[in-house]
Amino acid sequence: MLSFKEHYEQVVIPSLKEEFKYGNVHQVPKLEKIVINMGMGRKLLDKSVVESAIDTLSRISGQHPSLTRFAQSNASFKVREGMLAGLKVTLRGRRMYEFLQRLIYIAMPRIRDFRGVSPKSFDGRGNFSMGLKEQTVFPEVPYEGITELWGMDINIVTTARTDPEAKVLLEKFGMPFRS
Repeated sequence: MLSFKEHYEQVVIPSLKEEFKYGNVHQVPKLEKIVINMGMGRKLLDKSVVESAIDTLSRISGQHPSLTRFAQSNASFKVREGMLAGLKVTLRGRRMYEFLQRLIYIAMPRIRDFRGVSPKSFDGRGNFSMGLKEQTVFPEVPYEGITELWGMDINIVTTARTDPEAKVLLEKFGMPFRS
């Protein structure tokens, strides 16, 4: 089986070049990065919970996450500037392709009552966002010993200029869009 990077180079580029009539290979949209964000709210006050979340996100992404902090204080949400807000990982290159492959072919089929991702989740500039309700859909996370279920936001940033180009790019990788 081809790796996702090889699949992009050997299958996706020629297919998109022909479909959208690109004159140059460099005009073909490509994946730029994948950002995984895990907001945890009040749970971040417990140090053991933070360490568990860091371990979980490290297993899923293959990379150590960075801590994100609130930029502004907000009394209605009881947060102060500089307080921990969550965890974030930015994947590029080989890790990005490996994560996308695991997400599409291993994690998504394990989601209960999964009917595909929404084709409306594009931002108008060719980037795609989706959310997962729990981290247990990834096989790297052992189900035993999980004390908290955390959701995560996954943002796939592409060089596509329009949403239809980005949708076709992700479809060529096997992203299961709802019809």
